Amino acid sequence: MLTPSAASDAVAGINSWGHHIRSTIRLGVPFVGAQLAQMAINTTDVIMVGWLGTLELAAVVLASQMFFIVFIFGTGFAAAVVPMVAHAVGRGDVTSVRRAVRMGIWVVLAYGILTAPILWFSRPILLILGQEPDVAQLAQDYLRVAQWGIFPALALMVLRSFLSGLERGSIILYVTIGMFLANAVLNYALIFGNFGAPAWGLVGAAVASVCSSAFGCIAMIVYIDGRAETRAYELFVRFWRADWGAIRENIALGLPISFTILAETSLFAAASLLIGTIGTRELAAHGIALQLASIAFMIPLGLAQVATVRVGLAYGREDMVGVKRAAVAVLVVSLCFSACGSLLFAFMPRTLGLLFLDIRNPDAQAVLEYAASLIVIAGVFQLADGLQAVGAGLLRGLKDTKVPMMLALVAYWPIGFACAWLFAFPLGFGGPGVWFGFVTGLGAAAILLCGRFYLLVRRR
Repeated sequence: MLTPSAASDAVAGINSWGHHIRSTIRLGVPFVGAQLAQMAINTTDVIMVGWLGTLELAAVVLASQMFFIVFIFGTGFAAAVVPMVAHAVGRGDVTSVRRAVRMGIWVVLAYGILTAPILWFSRPILLILGQEPDVAQLAQDYLRVAQWGIFPALALMVLRSFLSGLERGSIILYVTIGMFLANAVLNYALIFGNFGAPAWGLVGAAVASVCSSAFGCIAMIVYIDGRAETRAYELFVRFWRADWGAIRENIALGLPISFTILAETSLFAAASLLIGTIGTRELAAHGIALQLASIAFMIPLGLAQVATVRVGLAYGREDMVGVKRAAVAVLVVSLCFSACGSLLFAFMPRTLGLLFLDIRNPDAQAVLEYAASLIVIAGVFQLADGLQAVGAGLLRGLKDTKVPMMLALVAYWPIGFACAWLFAFPLGFGGPGVWFGFVTGLGAAAILLCGRFYLLVRRR
């Protein structure tokens, strides 16, 4: 049993509130920056494709959501590497760090192979879900190219988890910014035929995404193998040698994380399908609001990674005082940023919406008006969204993933989706009703996840 008094005596010098706040911000800035740069890659796709027209924008919204669901489920196995590495570093176990990272890469590559048919045959799936044939066809054209990027993208996530566990956030930020710049240039060239490149439209955006993911993965490997302190872990030596114990631990931790993430992201994807049945303009407006909400979410998501690392390191060295103070520090910082995001959405909805539209298009004004109302609502749930994300990150730092999965499933679906459908159709609020359902589900998740962390810390 961990004893707070013993841990406090051993690590008193690093458990002041000032130290925890500074450490949270120092690690959080590059983590948040990397998340924002990653989201900027997806946002660039949506913005530039949106310039092609409403049909293409609706298609890339659906395609991006479908790809994101497959990708984000796989990131659960990558996320499991963070607490595995943090705990091993906390107790000084280099061998376990190496095994966790290697087998994490094995697992995500196998996952990419297993899920490839879902993206390749996306058109019939979208038609079954009630989407318009033209939109479904364009979405499939995009996904049949974009799916090849899932392998370098997931391998990159595992390498990011390794560096996160070592509290090396700066290189993650720099590589992700490089990916964003490469994707933006390639998008501009391949979507519209600039710089002498072919004008591939929607498919050009997919090619750009694959190339930027490959660039990021290669850059991260070069960095890890080129630095003495990271090369010492010998991640790529005898890479083919299996460690079934590490694979089992990765799956045991990662699968619940994947379902937890899926429970939330599939809620938003299901909302896209619900709004898609209302109309194409409404779906395009929803895509704009969802993209903005996703950008804002990158801040608490980055801080959730900080929570996992900081709590995991303290727990690995059996320091329960450090666990508690690290948690409070991350929660306070997250609440401050989420409040700023909420105010921005509330006071500048039209300005933000215009970033995604060419006002010269005939239906752009109608899309903007509808999007503005959704953006205001998106600002309301930023606080709850931040709390539930950080709450999940705190629990992962304790390697607690199974119960949080069940709590998330309950919050997002029996509560969140049910309310979204009820508000949208029986009560007649339409698209705004779907977004009010988001607020309900996210609020429930925040209470349940943060409450569980509090109870676990008190018990231990």
